[in-house]
Amino acid sequence: MERPSLEFNLPDTHEEGKLYVVDSLNNLNKLNVCPAESQRSLDEEENTGGTGESMAGSNTRNQRLFFVTFILTLIISLALVSFVIFLIFQTRNEVDQISSRLLSEKKNIEELKKLNNIILKHLNQSRMKE
Repeated sequence: MERPSLEFNLPDTHEEGKLYVVDSLNNLNKLNVCPAESQRSLDEEENTGGTGESMAGSNTRNQRLFFVTFILTLIISLALVSFVIFLIFQTRNEVDQISSRLLSEKKNIEELKKLNNIILKHLNQSRMKE
């Protein structure tokens, strides 16, 4: 029996074509050498890169981490907004109190001006009489 040659003379083949031929020969060799069950595990390992379970676990862990971080960010943002609203109300109350004090002081100042004018008039009249 004559053994078939594994070398092919392909004119004008690009590098990708050569790689495809080599990959096809490797797959054919795997089919001939490996039993069916081990071939399935080899195929699964090739598809997942040998880290299928760890990648899935890592992806789930990353999603959980993102979700927890997102929730914490929302809670902190809500707390900050609530604090700002509280400060706005406090400031408004303080401004209202100061405004009411200023108005009462303005009234007091006007009353004092009136009294001062009355006193000055009385003094002027008393000087004129003397």
